[in-house]
Order: sequence, then C-alpha cells, then structure tokens
Amino acid sequence: MSSRSIVLRPTLGSLRAAAAVLVAVTALAACGAGGSEVKTDAGGLTSVTILRSTGSTFEPLFIAQDQNFFKEAGLNVTIKEGAADTSQNAPSVANGEAQFAMTDSSGFLKAAAQKLPVRIVTQLQASTTKTAPSDGLLVKADSPIKTFADVGGKTIGLPALGGTLQFICEYSAKEAGADPGTIKFVALPVTSLIDAVGTGKVDAAYTFATFYDAGKAAGMRAIGEGTNALPGLPQALIFSSTEFLAKNPAVAEKFIGAVAKGIDYANSHPDAVRAVDTKYTKLPADYIAKRTIQIYSKEINTKTLSTVITSMVAFGLIKSAPAQDSLYWDKAPTTTTSS
Repeated sequence: MSSRSIVLRPTLGSLRAAAAVLVAVTALAACGAGGSEVKTDAGGLTSVTILRSTGSTFEPLFIAQDQNFFKEAGLNVTIKEGAADTSQNAPSVANGEAQFAMTDSSGFLKAAAQKLPVRIVTQLQASTTKTAPSDGLLVKADSPIKTFADVGGKTIGLPALGGTLQFICEYSAKEAGADPGTIKFVALPVTSLIDAVGTGKVDAAYTFATFYDAGKAAGMRAIGEGTNALPGLPQALIFSSTEFLAKNPAVAEKFIGAVAKGIDYANSHPDAVRAVDTKYTKLPADYIAKRTIQIYSKEINTKTLSTVITSMVAFGLIKSAPAQDSLYWDKAPTTTTSS
C-alpha cells in the first residue's frame, strides 16, 4: 500500500453527494429558479440576501449595513448565516434562497470544478505578508518537526479535510521539498486540535485565530507562515449565480460597490471590526480586544488563484481544473499583484 493511499481524501459517498448537488443545481438553473427575480421593498430598495460564513471574515458586510452603504446604493440587504461548510451554499444561491454567498478559495473551486453555475463577484480577504500570521501549523516544543520539510510521513490534525487548510499544508510541504502525498491528515474538532498534539495523537495541528494563539501561549511552536506562505490566497470570496448576474448586473454592481466601501471602512476603523466580532462571533472578548485585524481586500489575485487550482489538482483536492472563464464575473475586481 502506498503512502498516498492512506491519506484521507473525499470518499466515494462524498463524491456521490457532490454529484447529487450538481444535478440539483443544474436542474434549478434549467427551470429558471436561480433567484433572478429581484423584489423592491416598501421604501423602494432592492432586496437581496447574502449567506455569510459561520466563523468570521464577514465584518465588512455588517459594517456596510451599519454605515448605510447598502441603503445608499438602493439595496435592502439581509445577511444570513450560511452553511458551516461554505461550499454547500451554492445550491442556496442557485435556487433563489440567497443572491450572494461567502466561501473560501477551496470551497469555490470545488463548486467550479463541478461546473456549478456560479461566479466570483468580489473578495473580502486574502493572505498577505503585511500582517503576522493568524493561523498556522503547531507542534510540541520538543518536536523533531522544525520546518515543513520535516512533515513527510507525519500525521496532521485539521478542523476539516479537503479545504484551504489542507491545501496550504500540502503546498507548504511541497515548497519545502517534502512529499505532500505522504502526509496523513485527520479531521478533529477545532477545540481538540491542541490537546491532540499534546497527547501525541497527531504530530502537528493546523489551526487559527484564538486556538492558534492559545497553542503558542501553551508553549507550542509555530511552523511556517500559515496562509501567508502564499500571498494573495483568497480566504473569503463572495459569489453569485450566473443567471442572477446576467439578469441583474446593475444590482450586482451596486452590491459589490457597497461591500468595497465596507472593506475600506473596516481597514481604517479597527474598532468597528471588533464591534462586529463582539456581536456576531463566539470569539472570547479578550481575544477580540487584542487580536491583530487582518487586512481586507476586494481584489481577487487571479495569478495566485491559478496557482491554487494547479496545486489542488496535483494534490487530488479537485479532480480537474475549472476553466478560467468559469471563475469570475466580468465586473469582478481582479489583480495579478500580491502583497
């Protein structure tokens, strides 16, 4: 048995489930149920809904709402909590439950690889070297793992398999000269990852935010630069259905314009970000007060995303590369420069 065969990957059942989602979404699009008919409220505002992530990185959305940027754009925006696995929000967008939804780069690329009728309209946040890592790989202080070159053949705990965190582990290992195909990944509750390292259940764990800080405070060592190892890696994207975008381009432009204002405001008003965290996340108050506010960015780095696609195919995280013209709405803000 090769080492690749024991690496945890999507099961046949999960692939069948993905195929079922594809069939359902395709059928919805074919019958014109893509949520393309917008409604106007009593005040003359166009009503749209966005499904946010369950964790964080959605702060600019609430800021845009609180600062009336959406209202000034003629929109009445409802921000709803979406699926815990944001890649599962695509059917909700296709069937009209929401016009927009959040996901990360891996979640969107999985949908695109399945040829789901969705396009990226803007970004909220990407990795950047301008701030210290807020996520990363943690090992015990006396671990023989000194760099990502040492993770070959080791067991790494993750909050979930097959997503951005697994991708960045494999990418960092490959860049360091290790064979990512020999890494064994196991999914554990995020609250159990640090303990799993301490007890030796896993050799290392990739975690983030308060869990990452808590691990370092407990004496664990951080390996690598987290997602900052690939500057421009999209960590939070917003997408919509192709049908909605085709029939309502003006509404979509107003929406991403208001979100852009929310991003600018968030970058210049960290206290506003902390206020949203306090109200809408489960992060501890002391962590919210002290945490580094990561930079928000609307521009999707198409060069970096191309690297992600190529690597995800090589790592077996997606079966085939989606066509570039199936990724972005033609009015989405893009760049080829990372920071």
